[in-house]
Amino acid sequence: MRPAEIFLSHASADRELADRLAGILRRHNLPVWYSPTEMVGAQQWHDEIGDALGRCDWFVVLLTRASVESMWVKRELLFALQQDRYANHILPLLAEPCDYGRLSWVLPSLQRIDLQADFEEGCRTLLRVWGIGYRP
Repeated sequence: MRPAEIFLSHASADRELADRLAGILRRHNLPVWYSPTEMVGAQQWHDEIGDALGRCDWFVVLLTRASVESMWVKRELLFALQQDRYANHILPLLAEPCDYGRLSWVLPSLQRIDLQADFEEGCRTLLRVWGIGYRP
């Protein structure tokens, strides 16, 4: 099932990796709500994030040491876990070894996509979730 819109949750410290991922998703014609490119000056960022979480139908979270420590990643994930529309639509992407269970006790039970060994292969796996072939 092709997403209507993907919410990309990440820690600000992981901006470079998140930029790369958002670029790949967009190159494959997938709509992504990604805060650095969607929020502009003078917007109420708290409201913008809430609106996007309320609108998107897939939740992708980059798992890193920084995201495990991020209060905002945790809040976004907890919101997604409480919403019926995100049932079976939460995709954790493991970008580096980290104790991601600290974000939520439920997270370790979800199928993760590993980006650690080969980022492009991980993206291939991610796109297959939606029946999309990877184009380098």
